[in-house]
Amino acid sequence: MAKLYFYYSAMNAGKSTILLQSSYNYQERGMETLLFSPVIDTRYKKKTICSRIGLEASSNPFSPEDNLYEQVKESLEKTNLKCILVDEAQFLTKAQVFQLSEVVDKLNIPVLTYGLRSDFRGEPFMGSLYLLVLADEIIEIKTICYCGRKAIMNMRIDAEHRKVIKGEQIEIGGNERYIAVCRRHFNLGGIGELKV
Repeated sequence: MAKLYFYYSAMNAGKSTILLQSSYNYQERGMETLLFSPVIDTRYKKKTICSRIGLEASSNPFSPEDNLYEQVKESLEKTNLKCILVDEAQFLTKAQVFQLSEVVDKLNIPVLTYGLRSDFRGEPFMGSLYLLVLADEIIEIKTICYCGRKAIMNMRIDAEHRKVIKGEQIEIGGNERYIAVCRRHFNLGGIGELKV
């Protein structure tokens, strides 16, 4: 029986690497996969999911207006899909999370989503919020803070490594803009101020 999975973590825990490995495992056994990544993520090549360790694969870009259920259904008519994988799932809309749950329930295809649980203010992303509500399985991918504790927060930093507390929820960036930290160090502030 197919399920909707939500794999979540703070930044730099290896979500994209795990997604690409999962897709490879299906493909190695002769099973087709369909990968989605958000148009808004402009850090890497277009139509590609890239991991920080150099793995990559082609993907179908999605924007908030796209109906993912219809796209999967259309692809299913051309290929024998066995799994759907979604990178940066926090950028899904509420409607798209419901569409992915329909892929599971109506088409009987497992959907594996990977994303952040919360933003730089400690607020949930819309996609993550509804995945936490609708997913059959919720799995944490762990990473660590500077102090060695489990990192659960995503801290946005400025050029001087100080914590940023205001701004738009979505600002694409990597290690130069964000750092994964434990709750204690999230509350303490910037990198320069971090103390174990």
